[in-house]
Amino acid sequence: MSADGGGLSAEAVVRLRLAIGRLNRQLVRASGDQDLTAAQLSALARVEQLGPLRLGELAVREGVAVPSMVRTVTPLVADGLVAKTPDPQDGRSQLLSPTPLGLETLARIRRERTALLARRGARLTPEQCRALEAALPVLELLLEEPG
Repeated sequence: MSADGGGLSAEAVVRLRLAIGRLNRQLVRASGDQDLTAAQLSALARVEQLGPLRLGELAVREGVAVPSMVRTVTPLVADGLVAKTPDPQDGRSQLLSPTPLGLETLARIRRERTALLARRGARLTPEQCRALEAALPVLELLLEEPG
């Protein structure tokens, strides 16, 4: 516990940050043959999840400005991972949708990263597996934005 009796200790926060950061880098390397940036991968996954959607809506969902999202999406379109189609409700706008190649790319990356975690998890004892499974809801709480 922290000195004031609530929250994590400073040491625990540092250890958690390091563990999450290192694990994330290892997961990224597990799908290292892909040339997508973290922002591009996030945008592609969001388009898969919510698409078709407008660029401005994607920018809002990703928490970035529209010009930044243009820079993120342009290579995805150029590489054939995302398609732009006219918005039937507003001819001035275009809708973003994942292409079959984009869907396969996401599926492959997810498979590779899941395989890495499965291999790592296979090394754990049954007690460690139960402890990790019990910690998942707490870790998921850390994903939520405050208030």
